[in-house]
Amino acid sequence: MAKEIIETFCKMVRISSESGEEKEFILYLKGLFEKRFKARCIIDNYGNLIIKISSKNTNCQEPVFFGFHADTVKPGKNIEPILKDGIIFSKGDTILGADDKAGIAEMFEAIRTAEQYPPLEIAVVREEETGLLGSKSLDVSLIDSKIGFVVDMDGLQDIVIGGPSYMKIEVKIIGRAAHAGMSPEKGISSIKAAAYAISILKEGWIDEKTTVNVGIIRGGLILNSVPEETNIQIECRSQSHEKCLRQSNLIKEVFLTAAKTVGAQAKVKMELLMKASHISEDAEVVKVVKRAVSGVGLKPNVRIICGGTDASNYNKKGIETVVIGMGVKAEHTKEENITVADMDKAVDIIQHIFKELSEERWK
Repeated sequence: MAKEIIETFCKMVRISSESGEEKEFILYLKGLFEKRFKARCIIDNYGNLIIKISSKNTNCQEPVFFGFHADTVKPGKNIEPILKDGIIFSKGDTILGADDKAGIAEMFEAIRTAEQYPPLEIAVVREEETGLLGSKSLDVSLIDSKIGFVVDMDGLQDIVIGGPSYMKIEVKIIGRAAHAGMSPEKGISSIKAAAYAISILKEGWIDEKTTVNVGIIRGGLILNSVPEETNIQIECRSQSHEKCLRQSNLIKEVFLTAAKTVGAQAKVKMELLMKASHISEDAEVVKVVKRAVSGVGLKPNVRIICGGTDASNYNKKGIETVVIGMGVKAEHTKEENITVADMDKAVDIIQHIFKELSEERWK
């Protein structure tokens, strides 16, 4: 199995698909699944790919959903994978793209080598990395499954049953421009106001359920002018929706007050990208994954996380969905890597799920 999955995965990561530029990779997958499995493939109005594959060696007709994302973070162009001592890296100047192409390759291999599986409905969505936009826009009228699995977690033992509320906060601070050498006293520095606000904010873990991060700052146009405008982007996440709202409003007040203190103005825009949700650990879909993970010799680790996943959107759309692991390490960095052994084990986990969901009681 190892040789085939390595070839499949390496071919996938060589096709660039940074967020917003997934079309070539989506079309490649469409052709691949149609040719290999005679799949019925649909591209919805957002450009997401939906793959439907008929059951194999089972009378069970209840379809099962699997979710993946086509996009990668930057730098994700011209990736060249390198295999060394059973570990796949990039050559070092890009990410690897195992997040989430390892999951897609594992799914392909699981279907290719499985003795049986129920009817499969697979979604490969766009723009997951930039706000779960593809899954949010997925046309679920094309999906009949009631339960699902998103293959997009690092640890193979991890089973994610819930995610956070996620607030995107955009701040524009407007000061007053002036010549920095001739009349700096006439200016009001928007950067100074931003720095003052950020120095007040607590970042990282606010409590055991809530995080804050100042991710982007852009201010000033030229060196010899007091900067008139500065733009800041902040995120707030919490496993508690109420805490997310409370902390986000506090961030807003900090920037409004800091700007006013130096004579500037602040405009704050808040957008809730997802709302905290979780499913019960006793849900049957969770029990299925627990048995699959145990079946490959790992101890299941059921978690609620502060990272955003497509499962949040699928649960909201009526598909009871958990997130399972695909084995990536150091994702979103140039050190990203995955072992071939973990990819093989991920295939085994998926096939355990196939086998159980092919049984009569799932009809």
